Amino acid sequence: MAVDDTGADGIQGTTHGTAPTPLSVLDLVTVSAGHTATDALRTSVELSRLAESRGFHRYWVAEHHSMPGVASSSPAVILAHLAAHTRRIRLGSGGVMLPNHAPLIIAEQFGTLEALAPGRVDLGLGRAPGTDGATAAALRRTDHLNEGADDFPEQLAELIRFLDDDFPDGHPYRRIHAVPGPVQGTSPGGVQSTHRPPVWLLGSSGFSARLAGVLGLPFAFAHHFSARNTVPALDLYRETFRPSAVLDRPYALIGVGTLATDDEKEARRQLKAAALSMIRLRTGRPGLVPSVEEAERYEFTEMERDFADSWNADIVHGTPDEVRAGLNDLQKRTGADELMLTSNAPGMDVRLRSYELIADAYGLPTA
Repeated sequence: MAVDDTGADGIQGTTHGTAPTPLSVLDLVTVSAGHTATDALRTSVELSRLAESRGFHRYWVAEHHSMPGVASSSPAVILAHLAAHTRRIRLGSGGVMLPNHAPLIIAEQFGTLEALAPGRVDLGLGRAPGTDGATAAALRRTDHLNEGADDFPEQLAELIRFLDDDFPDGHPYRRIHAVPGPVQGTSPGGVQSTHRPPVWLLGSSGFSARLAGVLGLPFAFAHHFSARNTVPALDLYRETFRPSAVLDRPYALIGVGTLATDDEKEARRQLKAAALSMIRLRTGRPGLVPSVEEAERYEFTEMERDFADSWNADIVHGTPDEVRAGLNDLQKRTGADELMLTSNAPGMDVRLRSYELIADAYGLPTA
């Protein structure tokens, strides 16, 4: 599928066990009530090492801001930390929100990550702010938030130019270089790096799906919070896809809310707390992920119960066999080339156990 048939860019994942597609992990670095960001980041290290040892294909973290229950405001910093604690698994952003940053900064950060973990870094890019409008304005130092989203294709083109160090003669950035990067290989005595982070486009609607298709880039869709748009977006991506130097045919990954527990009743208990966290976020009251006990005491309104039921209906949950069956069905319905599993359960041990149970259900090897 990838032009580089060695699979060095991580597009060609090897399917292990009985998994129909490569399985990966999206870590939101959630902070639960009674715990700190330090606890959450330590759990991320444990989870990344578990994912690596059990044959998951890649491990991504996502940029969020001003959310007490999500400690992933700085993906590049977290990925550098995870790179020091893992050896083989691909690491990446799912994603970095490009309009929040100057393209040169992202090229420098991910060039540094590539130097730290050669050949195993992915650069996933989104066009949403990853937060509310006021926080986005503080990040971007402007009240004109639509400018960043509207300029996304131009920002993306600029970022790729920095990554490849190939601005044309006469361009105002021709003599500006992202370091670490290709310029070091063309300098006297320099040695050219054999890798540069592959670019993915992320989305929850049709905009990035179409752009990824036109540019021939791999595409990651946020099924875990936009399930109704999954099939239309993937269809649009495939319909508009043009072969490129990166891919000769489409490659689509979907993020899937997932929770496996030893019994189905426990899964429902955990998801009740996760749904309450989402209700508070959607109603402008973001906080730490509540405990199961707090969620059980909470009196949901009828509207909140309807939201929780609707939200949890899109999370593949239950016993390991139920989760495996649900994931297999979802893959068949969407044709996804890769499933990236994410969990927002409050219990850190519960999240770790969930990935272990899923690995066992698919017969993934233990390294």
